[in-house]
Amino acid sequence: MSVEHDVKPMMPARAAAPRRPYRIPRSANTQIVLIVILVLWELGVRLGHVPVYVLPPPSTVILRIFHDWRLIIFQTWVTTTEVVIGFGLSIVVSIPLAAVLFQWRWLEESLYPMLVASQTIPKVAIAPLMVVWFGFGLAPKVLIAFLICFFPIVVDSLIGFRSVPKEVMWLARSTGASKWNTFWKIQIPAALPSIFAGIKVASTLAVVGAVVGEFVGSDTGLGYQLIVANGTIDVQLSFAVIVVLSALGIVLFGLVELAERLLLPWHISQRRVRNNNKSRKYRK
Repeated sequence: MSVEHDVKPMMPARAAAPRRPYRIPRSANTQIVLIVILVLWELGVRLGHVPVYVLPPPSTVILRIFHDWRLIIFQTWVTTTEVVIGFGLSIVVSIPLAAVLFQWRWLEESLYPMLVASQTIPKVAIAPLMVVWFGFGLAPKVLIAFLICFFPIVVDSLIGFRSVPKEVMWLARSTGASKWNTFWKIQIPAALPSIFAGIKVASTLAVVGAVVGEFVGSDTGLGYQLIVANGTIDVQLSFAVIVVLSALGIVLFGLVELAERLLLPWHISQRRVRNNNKSRKYRK
């Protein structure tokens, strides 16, 4: 008669995992580079005894923004209104126009060369005519911002509509899908990545268009304030306005990128971002 003994299996001792050295998150790289640039700028100006009216240090620019915050907020609100209206108008007009040009090839062959030719005209040359035609109000700035944003959205939208593989279109037709259902459920989703690429480019150009309009004829806005500051050799205020304009463009670009993440979670670029975030989380 055998006697069974409770024998616990000898488990090998688990080796302690080596501690990974701390790595700076990639999202912080931009902030670190920006801080280094600002520190070098500050030290270079102060140690080199550069006059403030030539190149002010970043600290004085920041203090000037806080000192004149009421003026800057008012002028920023004016410019933001012009940027948002012109940018939104370009989206509303450009994407449907690209869809119409894609559907009717003869219309694309007739209008597309004219659209290209219209972009060869400098917007600075058109701005005085806008002021003559529409006065010194909101309309000229909005139209110039619209004209600058219009072309990249149209071009990228057309590229997106053309990017649908022919095999997918043949499959849709073989299933009896109507032309409208094919366009709405296949062509538009396939074109959205290219459309958002054009919108992101236009988001930075919208600020440029509004400022160009304010340069030509305006008594409000950040562009007008920049002309006043340059006329009085107020370099600190000039840099403060430039910083605010850059922040405005970055915020608008970030909003477009956020909308792209929400509307295109299936796209490979968004999946790659999520996978990179997960891999960094696991490495920690």
